[in-house]
Amino acid sequence: MSDARFINSSRVGDVVTLALNRPEKLNALTPAVFAQLSEAIDAALAQGARALVLTGEGRFFCSGADIQPDGVGYEGLPRDLGALIDAAYNPFARKLAALEIPVVTALNGPCAGAGLSVALAGDIVVMGESGYLLLAFVNIGLVPDAGATWLVARSAGRARALEMALLGERMGAAEAKAAGLVTRVVPDEAVLGEAQALAARLAAGPTRAIGMIRRQVASALEQGFDATLDIERDNQSIAGRSADFAEAIRAFGEKRKPDFSGR
Repeated sequence: MSDARFINSSRVGDVVTLALNRPEKLNALTPAVFAQLSEAIDAALAQGARALVLTGEGRFFCSGADIQPDGVGYEGLPRDLGALIDAAYNPFARKLAALEIPVVTALNGPCAGAGLSVALAGDIVVMGESGYLLLAFVNIGLVPDAGATWLVARSAGRARALEMALLGERMGAAEAKAAGLVTRVVPDEAVLGEAQALAARLAAGPTRAIGMIRRQVASALEQGFDATLDIERDNQSIAGRSADFAEAIRAFGEKRKPDFSGR
């Protein structure tokens, strides 16, 4: 693996911000980028982070897979792209989905290809006004990967997913919000601040409940109504025994805001 530093990490309070740091390559993805991003997430969790912000350095959030050698250890795309996805892309997508803490993505610029997958994997997605989303795969004879098919179809529906995937056209920020693909659209210069403010609000919340809410919503997209009722019951049984719920009850009685500890 290259010794190059592809991820910048910073922390304010209980929020850790991780930024893709290959601006000269428009933050294009390689196995080393995924490995370093995964390691940075593990480090944040080990240090007790209660929310993550994912963003990019420079003018792009992420341009997708790097299709050319970079001269510092990356040899370009292999012949078997499925093996690459199994080794790097899918493990990261699954890791992000399984986190016990919330993730806010700050789209500081355009998101294309697998970069769109990473962008839309956020629980809350903040996008700059001049950015765009692009399912670019068809333009180079490939298919969406890293979860893009699921994320777009589940958020925007079959017709919009097919239009984006088959035509490979840019979708601007306002349209992306109208389609349900992003949560908020703000001026470009406000993207990171807005995302970090939202993450700080989440980090101050009942972390265990938030983690269960993440999984509960994901399950609801796959399960039927009856199965969802059972998951809600099981999670509520756990949440009802948490220190945060006990603190919320005390705070209600004392007419103050609860001070959640995340336990």
